[in-house]
Amino acid sequence: MLSPEQIDEFEARGYLVLPRLIESADLASIREAALAIVDRFDPAAERTVFTTKDRDAGRDDAFFASAEGVHCFLEADALDASGQLRYPPRLAVNKIGHALHDRVPAFAAFCRLPQFAALLRDVGHVAPVLWQTMLIFKQPRIGGEVRWHQDATYLISEPACVTGLWIALEDARRDNGCLYVQPGGHRSPLRERYEVDWRARVGTLRTLDPSPWPTDDEAVALEVPAGTVVVFDDHLPHRSSHNHSATSRMAFTMHAAEQGAGWPERNWLQRPTLGDFPL
Repeated sequence: MLSPEQIDEFEARGYLVLPRLIESADLASIREAALAIVDRFDPAAERTVFTTKDRDAGRDDAFFASAEGVHCFLEADALDASGQLRYPPRLAVNKIGHALHDRVPAFAAFCRLPQFAALLRDVGHVAPVLWQTMLIFKQPRIGGEVRWHQDATYLISEPACVTGLWIALEDARRDNGCLYVQPGGHRSPLRERYEVDWRARVGTLRTLDPSPWPTDDEAVALEVPAGTVVVFDDHLPHRSSHNHSATSRMAFTMHAAEQGAGWPERNWLQRPTLGDFPL
């Protein structure tokens, strides 16, 4: 599917942007499925907030359970001082994760689109298996910033072999929280690792390397139209800014690893009852 030049670009930069690769009807299928999940969501029963401002200290049992389920996580700014929702759920949910591909038929069908398997094989996978999926809303006005990070911090494979696919379901711009990346940054050290002590059910973000995160001059904004797919190396530093606009920036992410690679127990994401989801 990819040309030799595109493969070379991915290897040199650590990411590849493929504009308008996915048809609008396929994008609509998972947008509608996501909104149906939100409409069934009861925020009175579960109010887990997703934020990266606390160095992941706020991860709780609902977060760990989402590895094998479908859970809604709220924006921090969606709640008032007393913990009540300031917005209706469709405008308050930060993301849905993390086993959409296993639990929701529309997402399973979307992940089976042949483009995704072809992309993963072109960038070096022989037998890719899908570990994690997320629907990210980036809500108008309150869509929170996601700090600089590397995917291998949170998805530990031995050897490191996780590839991310980020699909724009809506246009992504600077003002509504588009992605920023550091070209070539995948060759930098892994700075942090998030590990879970399952006896205490506590996760810790541990510093591995003191290398600084990219400066503004080193960051490239990925302003892309709906239907674009961005392919990521798991060591590539990337972030997204706060959404200050009146429009959302919905996206879907998939993370795949090579079948047979080690997946240590210290990973927060475990799938003991689901098994492999080959692509």
